[in-house]
Amino acid sequence: MSDAEREHVGQLLQRAVGQGMLSLGEFTERMDTALAAKTRGELNAVLLDLPGLRYAGDERRVGEDAPAEPAQARYGSQPPQTTNSGDLIRGRMSTVTRKGPWHVAPRLHLSSRLSSVTLDFTEAVMRTQVVEMVVDDFCSSVTLIVPSEATVDVNGLDLVGASATNKVRTGPPIGPLHIIVRGRVRFGSLTAKHPFGTALRGMMGGWGRAMH
Repeated sequence: MSDAEREHVGQLLQRAVGQGMLSLGEFTERMDTALAAKTRGELNAVLLDLPGLRYAGDERRVGEDAPAEPAQARYGSQPPQTTNSGDLIRGRMSTVTRKGPWHVAPRLHLSSRLSSVTLDFTEAVMRTQVVEMVVDDFCSSVTLIVPSEATVDVNGLDLVGASATNKVRTGPPIGPLHIIVRGRVRFGSLTAKHPFGTALRGMMGGWGRAMH
């Protein structure tokens, strides 16, 4: 068990309070259980009876069509694995990060469940100017960090109880990288942004030119 996994479940419980599914007392009790959890089965147990939450990799809601299996049986006894092969990025109750000089395929597939995903393109090795990213996400936080000249288009996303925030230019492609994001985000969030401090450096550069 990692602190990141416990923190993510805590965020889901907070969301449940905001949607009126849990009282503050129930939230406190479940958070205590989550913080004391030793296995992923124990951790996921605090989410089992919350309406709308599904197990990773299963489209059935708890109580529909078949009795729910133990959470650990779905996630396995070993920690969830992510893959860096080909163009697939996969996470299950995990913290997934790609940064530095990682190789980016022209078409990326992101499959994430109950995860925190950060894809940093600022030093990535690109094969093409335009990258198509297909997202299949449930209850995750996805962050795309792109260079200052990059553009990102998230208009093709299908959102279900989710949010998509684009803090960079949408397009057309004018720099070395343009990312087109498609697919579905369910009960999660996707954010595209520049690295921390980019806007401040731009303001300082403009101020310096004005002084001269």
